[in-house]
Amino acid sequence: MSAAATTLDAEFQNRFGADADGIWSAPGRVNLIGEHTDYNAGFALPFAITARARVAVRVTHSGEAVLESTFAGAAPVRVRLDELAAEDSGFSGDGGWARYLAGVVWAFARRGITVPGLDVLLHSDVPVGAGLSSSAAVECAIAVAVNDLAGAGLDRPELVQICHEAENDFVGAPTGILDQSASLLATEGSGLFLDCLDRSTRQVPLDLAARDLVLLVIDTRGTHAHESGGYRDRVASCRLGERVLEVSSLREVSAQDFAERAHLLDPETRRRVRHVVTENARVQDVVALLDAGRLEDIGPLLTASHVSMRDDYEISSPELDEAVDTALAHGALGARMTGGGFGGSAIALVPTALAETVSTAVSAAFERSGWASPHIYAVVPGPGAGREG
Repeated sequence: MSAAATTLDAEFQNRFGADADGIWSAPGRVNLIGEHTDYNAGFALPFAITARARVAVRVTHSGEAVLESTFAGAAPVRVRLDELAAEDSGFSGDGGWARYLAGVVWAFARRGITVPGLDVLLHSDVPVGAGLSSSAAVECAIAVAVNDLAGAGLDRPELVQICHEAENDFVGAPTGILDQSASLLATEGSGLFLDCLDRSTRQVPLDLAARDLVLLVIDTRGTHAHESGGYRDRVASCRLGERVLEVSSLREVSAQDFAERAHLLDPETRRRVRHVVTENARVQDVVALLDAGRLEDIGPLLTASHVSMRDDYEISSPELDEAVDTALAHGALGARMTGGGFGGSAIALVPTALAETVSTAVSAAFERSGWASPHIYAVVPGPGAGREG
């Protein structure tokens, strides 16, 4: 059991006066490339990171879930399991974090998989609002716990679906399957090439150290939320593009199709669709380079992705643009914002020898602009969700 799991286990005993039945955890993720393609049946290439959400869980016979967390100021949340409903409004305000736990239990119950009661203590070191999928990490951690404790025996793709339903239908965030897939299916040392149309996956080698490279995460401290109107507006634009182009998903639109039919779209929708079409192509190009052992050559594709998100999808921010531009000016091979946008984090692919130079330059640029100091650190592909003890 990891030190973090041991600490959480002790805290569970302190709060609930009993031993947990186990500790389960799931990672956050970095999306290397493939942004806003998942809900358009496209391609993406995320990987799990070492930061994780952990849950200590005990099955009870109380008929309710008692949900606690180590978050500062978070009060316990109690919910009757037989009364959980997607339209439940009992998780507003300080209890909002509990929606992600309760939503997964609700999604299991929709399949006839129930538990008589649960005590849950959540701890997460995945930064909230940084675009690293803190919410999906919470969902996936409780999903693997309930799957084990209920003896459900569901496979990982089905757990992805359960967590996706929890986020879409219970929490009300119109996201795709990228985050949950990365958290549940990724493996250490690899990226996860995800086809969101047929949900097939393939591990792709992503050995940064072997190429003397680091991938820096630049957390701008500008938070975002998937429930926000900006995210919903982008989803709506994509659905409009599908209707106008008469396709079931934007995955069906090739570069040639777009060139021939873009005039049918209004200017805003045209930009949104162009991002999705070109981003799908960039993901496939990055995967081809990684398969060929050319990790150092993916930089321009990462940067092109950021330009597309900045100009066509319009989901960047001044802080994200500054992070990307400064990293590139000081030696990064490529850089882009990652995650849903409107704040959060950027990533930069950097030669190891220049990592400190890039970090110092970005921090200095933020200070000159009067922004909060960014949190900058290197990440490597870590393992997916599972039981820790």
